[in-house]
Amino acid sequence: GQKLEESGGGSVQPGGSLTLSCTDNRYILDGFTMAWFRQARGNEREGVAAIDGDGTTTYADHVKGRFTISQDNDKNTVYLQMNSLKPEDTGVYYCAADSFGLSGGKLGPANDYNLWGQGTQVTVSS
Repeated sequence: GQKLEESGGGSVQPGGSLTLSCTDNRYILDGFTMAWFRQARGNEREGVAAIDGDGTTTYADHVKGRFTISQDNDKNTVYLQMNSLKPEDTGVYYCAADSFGLSGGKLGPANDYNLWGQGTQVTVSS
């Protein structure tokens, strides 16, 4: 079936950078709103950034100016460039796709997204 695969997680020191990638193995994501969510231990899954089919992006306030979401349609890949990482950015990062249009192209709640990857761990620690 449809499958999203994340990669690029790891451990970095505060102030460091990481780039996450999300690839769809069925080449069906053109036009879908794509998003990155994260979940810290003991917390609910929260939205980080989204990009709609036209390339318009939205970000959670706590990552604005530090994270950038982008999409390469030729590679069917969505990226999350994360700079100036903080310990509170630690968590499992999930790629998600909204194939039903519930998000309206915005960074909505997790329930708006129906396709999910398995997640990749990001740890920011000194």
